[in-house]
Amino acid sequence: MTKLANRIIVDDNICNGKPILNGKRITVQSILEFLASGDSKEDILKQFPSLEPGDIEACLSFAATLLDRQYIIKQQTV
Repeated sequence: MTKLANRIIVDDNICNGKPILNGKRITVQSILEFLASGDSKEDILKQFPSLEPGDIEACLSFAATLLDRQYIIKQQTV
């Protein structure tokens, strides 16, 4: 298990190794997808009663941290 952020971990044995909220088996990707589809933080908290507002903030912060890197797009050769 690797702790990536205050509330986010990666464990190869849980959710196929995707980043999850610690102790909740809810992926960061799931939370981000709910937000992207228009669900409010309050909607998500109602759907997942075990979540705390800080969990959603941690997912957003985690995503922002991933995007704060330089990316190089390479052409694929056929």
